[in-house]
Amino acid sequence: MSTLLSDGGAVLTRQLHKARHAPALLVLTQTMPITMLLFFGYVFGSALAMPGAEYREFLVPGLLAATAANGLMTGMFTAAQDAHRGVMDRFRTLPMSRSAVPLGQTAADLLTTAVSMVPLMLVGLAMGWRIENGLPGALGALGVLLLFRFATAWVGTYLGLLSRSEEAAGQLGSATFILPMLSSAYLPTAGLPGWLRTVAEWNPISAVATAVRTLCGNAGARAGADAAWPAAHPVAGALLWSALLLAVFAPLATGRFARGGARERSS
Repeated sequence: MSTLLSDGGAVLTRQLHKARHAPALLVLTQTMPITMLLFFGYVFGSALAMPGAEYREFLVPGLLAATAANGLMTGMFTAAQDAHRGVMDRFRTLPMSRSAVPLGQTAADLLTTAVSMVPLMLVGLAMGWRIENGLPGALGALGVLLLFRFATAWVGTYLGLLSRSEEAAGQLGSATFILPMLSSAYLPTAGLPGWLRTVAEWNPISAVATAVRTLCGNAGARAGADAAWPAAHPVAGALLWSALLLAVFAPLATGRFARGGARERSS
């Protein structure tokens, strides 16, 4: 365990140094959710049944959940970049734990995400979003978000190691933007057609967004009587989804790294 933590810490430090030398990417990841909050909050909010302030209170937790789900995209791109540039080859030649590399990468992603969520929360507070349930609710919501981000980063890492090229990973990662659209991140699911509502309510992002609303005491936390189980029990649903993703994809990503990615098999 000490070897895993030591090796994982070394990889984490490498990833943080790498992120420090890519400030444009950090700025983009921080400004994009804020831009969406301003656009959705003041443009779409006026066209919905929810009053503007109530919709912005509904929207902020949804954007936080969508930011957490972006671990899928960043994990995929980071793993593919290192795999196809030979970094993973060099790591495998070192006397280090095989779990340390994906663990260090996902932990670094978790830390940068925790920092990047702060400006979004501050802008949300300025727009009228409030945490009605005090510090315990805020800490619980933050824990749910970071756990889900950690889980999705493992999913992305596994998919990135499977990718045939950096470009393919980037294209697939960019396509994941549609996942929050098929959830309750931006709109309530009650008005959706039957089949689409079912898809949205079983989307893990919906459970995370509704869990944050529930823990913070925000609008849209209550589901209808006929809602799917994750929508009716959002906190439990969000935790179970995160645990399931970790249980499945952490071993898969570790095993794929140990065996080598798509580049080695195709060469």
